[in-house]
Amino acid sequence: MFLFSRGTRSFQQLRKMSIKGALIDLSGTLHVEDEPTPNAVEALKRLRDSGVLVKFVTNTTKDSKATLHERLCRIGFQLDPSEIYSSLSAAVSYVENEKLNPYYILSEDARQDFPPEDTRRYKDSVVIGLAPKAFNYDQLNEAFNVLLENKNHKLVAVHQGKYYKRADGLALGPGCFVKGLEFATGRTAKVIGKPNPYFFEGALAGLDPASCVMIGDDANDDIVGAMSVGIQGILVKTGKYLPDVKPSPPPTALVENFAEAVDWIIQKNHS
Repeated sequence: MFLFSRGTRSFQQLRKMSIKGALIDLSGTLHVEDEPTPNAVEALKRLRDSGVLVKFVTNTTKDSKATLHERLCRIGFQLDPSEIYSSLSAAVSYVENEKLNPYYILSEDARQDFPPEDTRRYKDSVVIGLAPKAFNYDQLNEAFNVLLENKNHKLVAVHQGKYYKRADGLALGPGCFVKGLEFATGRTAKVIGKPNPYFFEGALAGLDPASCVMIGDDANDDIVGAMSVGIQGILVKTGKYLPDVKPSPPPTALVENFAEAVDWIIQKNHS
C-alpha cells in the first residue's frame, strides 16, 4: 500500500486546509537528471512543514523504485521509498492481478520490480516501457510475434509518453513504439501510467481528489490526466513544458517551477 506522508500539522489543522494532498511529478518537475529544479529541495521541506500530504508520482519506467529513491536522496531530497508511486508500481500490480507471464521490453533495472519469468508457461502478453537499448528490430519483432500467437494476448504499456526531458534536450518516449505495435497487430494497448485514470486513482489511495493537487511539467499526462478525475493541476515551466502546448481544460495554475507551485499551495491554504 502506498500512503501519503504528512508534515507537522495535526489532523484538526488538516481539516481546515483546502488542499490536503499533493501529487508531485519527478523528472522535469522536481529534478532534471541529477539536478534539482530551482529551490526544489527547500520547497519540498516547506510543503511538508505546511502539513500537506505528499506523494511522488512518475511515469519513469527506466529506473526501478530503489534506483529512483537513491538518486533523489543523493541530490538532496528527503523521502521514503513508500512515498513513490510510479507507473512501474501500477504495472507490477496489474501483471500480478491479471496473473500474466509477459515478454518485457524494459530496462534491466526496471525489470527488477516485476515478477520473475515463469518458464513453465508460454508468454501471454507484452509489457513495454522506456527502454532505449531494447528498442531494436529483433526485440520489437519478438514482441510482435508474442501478440500474434493468440488474439487474447495483451499489450500493456507502462505509459505511452511522447517524449521526456534529458540534460541534452528532449528525447523520444515509448509512445511511438507502443503505437507501432498497436498498428502492426491491430491491438489496443492497456495503458497503465499517466494520464490514465487507473494510475491517478491508485495514487490517491482513497483521498478525496477535490482536496488534492497535481504538480507536473506535462500538460497532458500530468495536468489533463489529473483534472479528468477531479484533481487540481499546477503546470510548471520546467522539464518538458512547451509554451505552445495548451491543455484543455487549462491548468488550475501555471507557475515557473516547483518552488512557485509550493508558494501557490501554501498561499491558497492560508487564504
